[in-house]
Amino acid sequence: MSSWKFKLAGVALAAATSVGAFAQEVTLRLHQFLPAQGTVPSKALVPWAKKIEDESKGRIKIQMFSSMQLGGTPPQLYDQARDGVVDIVWTLPGYTPGRFPKSEVFELPFIAGLSAEKTSRALWDYVQKNAMDEYRDVHVLALHTHGPGLFHTKQPVTGLESLRGMKIRGGTRVVNSMLVKLGATPVGMPVPAVTEALSKGVLDGTTIPWEVAPALKVQELVKNHTTFAGDRALYVTTFVVAMNKNAYNKLPADLKKVIDDNSGAEFSALIARTQDVGDNIGRDLALKNGNKITELEAAEVQRWKRTAGTVESEWVKDMQSKNVDGARLVAEAKALISKYDK
Repeated sequence: MSSWKFKLAGVALAAATSVGAFAQEVTLRLHQFLPAQGTVPSKALVPWAKKIEDESKGRIKIQMFSSMQLGGTPPQLYDQARDGVVDIVWTLPGYTPGRFPKSEVFELPFIAGLSAEKTSRALWDYVQKNAMDEYRDVHVLALHTHGPGLFHTKQPVTGLESLRGMKIRGGTRVVNSMLVKLGATPVGMPVPAVTEALSKGVLDGTTIPWEVAPALKVQELVKNHTTFAGDRALYVTTFVVAMNKNAYNKLPADLKKVIDDNSGAEFSALIARTQDVGDNIGRDLALKNGNKITELEAAEVQRWKRTAGTVESEWVKDMQSKNVDGARLVAEAKALISKYDK
């Protein structure tokens, strides 16, 4: 072959290689714990995955796996992302008690506001400044909270006394601590287990936001729901959308940009907005089912705040034992929540 043909062949090979690199296609597996019809999976994660596929011109495909289809338990999801068992997870840091201590501050009683979106914007800012070291093993795509947590019970909760002795599901270490202070008997379990536990009498009730109740059929298993007057939620829990670091780092620059453009504060707010909308849907379904909703009045809420307030002081003391200024973190979280509430 003449030298010019060798040169042409080399140019063609280089061009093909360049095109191949540019056209790299990636399939990412997203694993999460709720049924596919749950609010966040259906209204946030699926549209987000479609947007990424569209913006990458089909070069990134995200496969959705719901209800722990790929195996393991909800508390193992974070490690599945860290270890590369899957590429992306949506999960609760609180499923692994004590592992994300600085992030727990948002779960303290009567700290969060009534809007999941506003509280989630505060959470994103807070973690960026104070707690990113807790997520150093993954690439964080979003951080958010749900809307106000409340009680869903078989017997009505009309005040502190009526809660005492009830077996109530609590989703995290902080929520379980709060339940103890309020006189309930906390039963720790991931949220997918709530339906069976209520139907079999293992639980007298559960703490969850309105939004997740329909996916768990909670409004069909209990007849009473207790909410709180005022501008602060009884509690919220925090969530993270985490990506395996290697899966992210292996992406070519243009595909990283697609992920980056669809991550962060706005993605966090998007998920939270679906939960705010879902809260209204869940509440309406409970009313349609003929259930009773009791809103505790301001004076009674103050009793709950005084009783549950020791959870915060104990958390601050626990942080001090870890050489962390918990009082400063509480003040910073409250200031950010107030900032976004305005």
